[in-house]
Amino acid sequence: MDLFATVTRFFQNGGVFMYPILAVLVLGIAITIERFAYLRRAYSENRTLWSKLLPMVNSGRYEDAEKLAAGSSTAIGRVLGYGIARSRGQVSREDVERAMEESLMEVTPQLERRTHYLATFANVATLLGLLGTIIGLIHGFSSLSGVNPAEKQDQLSEAVSIAMNCTAFGLMTAVPFMLIHAWLTSMTDELVDNLEMASIKFLNSLGLKN
Repeated sequence: MDLFATVTRFFQNGGVFMYPILAVLVLGIAITIERFAYLRRAYSENRTLWSKLLPMVNSGRYEDAEKLAAGSSTAIGRVLGYGIARSRGQVSREDVERAMEESLMEVTPQLERRTHYLATFANVATLLGLLGTIIGLIHGFSSLSGVNPAEKQDQLSEAVSIAMNCTAFGLMTAVPFMLIHAWLTSMTDELVDNLEMASIKFLNSLGLKN
């Protein structure tokens, strides 16, 4: 109960700019949850499909592999499915590789979608916190004009303390988002690296010549 009262008082004392920072915090949390769930699911589904596709390709069952890849909405299914379809007929390794690279370029933006917003939110939260502090200090100093000199120091200290709440809240929002952005970016990079590795293994299994 004391913690809730402290948080409520901290928020109320921060001024009107606490509300846009709160909105940024809520949006950032929503994006974090959605991106984490999406990337974890994509990683799991890619591994499952790859474990089924690789034996088919190694045994020369390209038609079955193509059907399995075409029926999947996973990133690896789209990339390898495109490569299997392109490998039909008299084609070179370079042709298949180019086709898979094009497919990978289409898939990568879906894996990276909305993650960059977190870095933007971190910057916005910091700036909103600073802006709220500056506005609070301006308001605090302007309200001292008609105050008794003996009370000015106390009121000035209170105004500065209240104004700093906004900066503190902005930084408390920004720092986690910067770390989360780096973490989700590393997860995305790992997925893309896995797709590239799977593409190379697939090309090697086809035994095509340049």
